[in-house]
Amino acid sequence: MCENNQSPGPKPIAPQGTPTIPPAQPSLWQLLRTPWAPWFRRVAMFLAGQWISMLGSAMVQFAIIFHITLAERSGTVMFIAALCNFLPQVLVSPMAGVWADRYDRKRLIILADSGIALATLLIAVLFLLEQASLWMVLALSAVRAIGSGVQSPAVSALLPQLVPEEHLLRVNGANGSMQSLILLLCPALGGWLLAMGPLAAVLMLDVVTAATGIALLLAVPVPRPAHQDAPSRPAPWYDLAEGLRYALRTPFVRVLLLFYAAYMFLMAPAAQLTPLLVTRTFGGGEWNLALNEIFFSGGSLLGGLVIMLWGGFKNKVHTMGAASALMGAFVLALGLPVHFTLYLAFMLLCGISSGGLNAPAITLLQEHVRPDMMGRVFSLVSMIATLCLPVGMAVFGPLADVVPVQTLLLFTGAAMVLTGGLMAASRTLREAAAQPNGTGA
Repeated sequence: MCENNQSPGPKPIAPQGTPTIPPAQPSLWQLLRTPWAPWFRRVAMFLAGQWISMLGSAMVQFAIIFHITLAERSGTVMFIAALCNFLPQVLVSPMAGVWADRYDRKRLIILADSGIALATLLIAVLFLLEQASLWMVLALSAVRAIGSGVQSPAVSALLPQLVPEEHLLRVNGANGSMQSLILLLCPALGGWLLAMGPLAAVLMLDVVTAATGIALLLAVPVPRPAHQDAPSRPAPWYDLAEGLRYALRTPFVRVLLLFYAAYMFLMAPAAQLTPLLVTRTFGGGEWNLALNEIFFSGGSLLGGLVIMLWGGFKNKVHTMGAASALMGAFVLALGLPVHFTLYLAFMLLCGISSGGLNAPAITLLQEHVRPDMMGRVFSLVSMIATLCLPVGMAVFGPLADVVPVQTLLLFTGAAMVLTGGLMAASRTLREAAAQPNGTGA
């Protein structure tokens, strides 16, 4: 029993002057034996709980959006709802990273899930009593966004405490695939649930899935990192400033976050404006729009599976650069005058390519960021992912009313190809990725 509780964390660094080699990707035989390993059972239980909780949360979130849309039919209200969904997460992310490094990450995830479940239960009861109002629903969305902002960096920082380094990339690939599958199914499931019963019943489903996720996480033994046993800690604001200094002064982290921000900014037209392109160019109404989303989400699912089975190039930066360049080429292809069937094929390939960037980038950070800084670094990743798309839309959205969306896709696709090439050629990233665990940053 004691052996099962030991951390599979960073391996000891060899004495100075002794050559060190990063761990190789496991063989097929090792992969076949993995499900019987104690660490695999712990990770499977942890991720199963997170996936169940995410499934309920995503279905309920789409149901809330559909409810507000049908009840209010107001663009202004939809804008306020969008702000409630992402602004609280942006605001809480910096401190969430500090908390993930300062406190027990397992307890932090449980507290975040419990807070979301309690707020959801309260609104569900008010709906049953016919006392709920629009502002209560919007407040619930804000509470859910805060909980997500707290939970996300804690989950990313906790995984390296459970997964051996040589398996991190494949686990992240599997996790990305399952999240893509959930996001692929949840819009339809959320709409179906809302059509089948009142919003209160849908909200109660989220309470049940959250409770299931918490129960599974409680059963997972998680070793406490040594840095959280420090006898005295400075003020949280000092921790926040220290995390920012670490990210800015560590070349590997700084360069990787810069490339990630550029990638997310350039993705804005492909992520947000392709429905407008489909409507203007191909018509067909809701069915074509649905296919546009389904093919990208399905591609993301396949991309995560490819990374899980293949493992990528020996140097993860080469995988990231190639994926970014391929994504750019396929985004560029979306802007070409092609038939809708070929357009959907390019959209599928875009989704597949995305898996080659996200999983290796997360794995590199998990492998090389100092354990006591990991929560704060992942909070910066969350902020970049949350902010760069809206910033990109603030730039490219108005332009879409002046120039064709195809032109924007051609421009951003070419820029992404260049970004991928620069990423793969970055000496800072390549050298950091080639170093053993814990020495790249």
